[in-house]
Amino acid sequence: MELTKFTEKDHKSWEEFVKSANNGTIFHTLKFLSYHPPERFKNYHLLIKEKNNIVALFPAVIEDKTVISHKGASYGGFVLKSGLGIHDIYLCVSHLIEFLKKDGIKKIILTQTPLVYYREPNQYIDFALMKHGFRYRKREITAVIPLDCAEPLLTFHPDARRSTKKAIREGVQVRISDDYAQYYEILKNNLSMRHNVSPTHTLQELLKLKNMFPDDIILFGAYLKNKMIGGMVLFVANPRVILAFYISHDNQYQAYRPVNLLFYEVIKWGRLKGFKYLDLGTFTLNMEPNWGLGRFKENFNARGFLRDTYEKEL
Repeated sequence: MELTKFTEKDHKSWEEFVKSANNGTIFHTLKFLSYHPPERFKNYHLLIKEKNNIVALFPAVIEDKTVISHKGASYGGFVLKSGLGIHDIYLCVSHLIEFLKKDGIKKIILTQTPLVYYREPNQYIDFALMKHGFRYRKREITAVIPLDCAEPLLTFHPDARRSTKKAIREGVQVRISDDYAQYYEILKNNLSMRHNVSPTHTLQELLKLKNMFPDDIILFGAYLKNKMIGGMVLFVANPRVILAFYISHDNQYQAYRPVNLLFYEVIKWGRLKGFKYLDLGTFTLNMEPNWGLGRFKENFNARGFLRDTYEKEL
């Protein structure tokens, strides 16, 4: 195996590899990572090849002799070729460590793609990382809904089922929308009121991403007549998983239960489109659980999977 730093001539082969990889997602693509302004991060992308064929990628940035994979995306870590066995994956980690040491790097931090995103689920990479002395920096829990039930209401907790039916009775309707500006105001106000934080993306960044990925970033709006009272922004992460990146509602209309109906309609849509899972995102922050948020997501048949971040001093 050999490791090389990414150069522009690798662009096409990188993007093609992510599409076919076992655990590749939109967040591993150069196209997605390019939405960040050039001055925000110093890229440190690596390719791992065997007999001149790519077997793994490692998207990353570098900060003060620390390589982070990836600071500007939900997931980073190793993007692995489908069918790769345990020994090859072990060697990928060995060669990465050796390469980084030679390059004067002092520390690695990486967040691996959760297991549900894998076309061929296995945990060889977790074993290989631990075997090489990586330790858990944090283990967050992401709430994931399987999309295998023809009638999602049957899987909802009775309270969630009643609230969904109430939204329908009240005349709330869910449809795909392009009104990101109206939704962003709802999101911004909701996050400010509940958590005193701002959205991860500015409206301009969200619109830029939507323009870059017109088919893979989708806003579902919940409407009362013609007024948007809630919404959910989905990222099509890969052919298996859709990720609910932002979920929010107008607090004045909470009694209409728009979020419940959004979950119901998005689950139906996702199943119809052939996706296997809806990832609702984490309900832990630095391993501190938000019990209420966890219970709320479980009401819709979500169950927790680990989103692991590893680190190693070199």
